[in-house]
Amino acid sequence: MRPELVEHLHEYVGPAPEALLFTGPKGGALRRAHFNNLVRWVETVRKLGAPGLHFHDLRHTGNLWAAQTGASTRDLMSRMGHDDMRAALIYQRATSAADRRIADGLSGLVDDHRRGPARPHGDAHDPPGAG
Repeated sequence: MRPELVEHLHEYVGPAPEALLFTGPKGGALRRAHFNNLVRWVETVRKLGAPGLHFHDLRHTGNLWAAQTGASTRDLMSRMGHDDMRAALIYQRATSAADRRIADGLSGLVDDHRRGPARPHGDAHDPPGAG
């Protein structure tokens, strides 16, 4: 776990397994309807240089990055709390980095095929002076 998260948990989250990670001003759960005002979201993201960023965008980014680690559809579904694989598949869409890895892998297979089967050093079929 990232040190920043461990620090947050230690400083702000109670020891009980059901303790909330983020709380409202009275210690209760943050409610969606009041979240933006309570945390001054618009002002905060503007200061960060990311105006227009929505809180849900963070979830989307985290799930996209999780998919790029090679997580299975079932793992993504569990992580997101979904029973339907449709949402998980959205995050497993092709990326240019994945396209590059696939293309490089295919090129390597073609090169290996063109070289033919590996032969031991000094094979009897090598021309004189080879090897």
